[in-house]
Amino acid sequence: MSFGSLSKLLVGIANIFLVPLLIAQPNEIPRTEHGHPDLQGTYTFQTITPLNRPAELENLEVLTPEQAKEWAAKESRRQNRDLIDDAAGGAIYQAGGVGSYNNFWYERGHQTIEDRRTSLIYDPPNGRIPAVNSMGQKRRAEYDQMVQESAGPEAFPLDTRCLTGFNSGPPMIPGGYNNYVQLVQTKDAVVIINEMVHTARIVRLDSEHDVRQLNWEGDSRGHWEGDTLIVHTQNFYHDHDARLGMSDKAQIIERFTRVDADSLEYDFTVEDPLSWDQPWSARFPLHSIDEPMYEFACHEGNRGLVGIMAGSRRYEVMGLNSDGTPKANATDSDIGEN
Repeated sequence: MSFGSLSKLLVGIANIFLVPLLIAQPNEIPRTEHGHPDLQGTYTFQTITPLNRPAELENLEVLTPEQAKEWAAKESRRQNRDLIDDAAGGAIYQAGGVGSYNNFWYERGHQTIEDRRTSLIYDPPNGRIPAVNSMGQKRRAEYDQMVQESAGPEAFPLDTRCLTGFNSGPPMIPGGYNNYVQLVQTKDAVVIINEMVHTARIVRLDSEHDVRQLNWEGDSRGHWEGDTLIVHTQNFYHDHDARLGMSDKAQIIERFTRVDADSLEYDFTVEDPLSWDQPWSARFPLHSIDEPMYEFACHEGNRGLVGIMAGSRRYEVMGLNSDGTPKANATDSDIGEN
């Protein structure tokens, strides 16, 4: 056999073994000693893509690369807290107010999600949370009435009281800052640690729900379906979640799937017959980061709460709204007498 023939034979044999390995490498994912995908790590889920599809994009499910770049730049400018003024307004702008923190403290990101969808919600197809049903409207009206009449901290939403996170959920939803989550995994449990309000949610695997102790974040139980971790949460302590309007009867299904060594796909479905007549679902990526998470102390040392509550009660007896403006049904004499 000539040297050239031998070389061709060796190359052919090498290809038989190497080609399958090269093909398999992109699909390989890290696994634990128990055989399940290793989901552990710290991730960011910041994105400028909104939960609900904006009205100006109602007829666009997916943007082109050029459209996504243009829209992200426009939205980043609109939400820039340093650029808010009376004429332009802003995402949460209030005339005469400070417009919350300055832009230095925000980390919402400046890019859309990779598939350039115009909303994180993909079901319903219009990309928006369904309309609230009659039961949800009644419950929200009762909650609003309680807020107006309450003299205690229960008048503040759960996230303002730092009992639940602004974005930690469940379900997790990107917000203006602290969009970090850490996953810790064992054979019997997965712990979901969100930087916002420093929430640690223990998800026990292959076990029944526990109703003996209701939690603000509900009771989470998980199991594996192939390479996807399914987390089912129910038995919420609250009867009104001001962030999404969920009731204590809500049920949430979360799905964590490793896409590659550096990212996970997070998908969730919310079902609450006391709020909506149909379930709704959203999806977005979790990207691995090397940065640490920090404790979110929230109300630690907050001495202003007493003054805030006292000022709000004083406005009420004066017949004023919470921002100090006269109520529509208040008269000059009513305000003057107080």
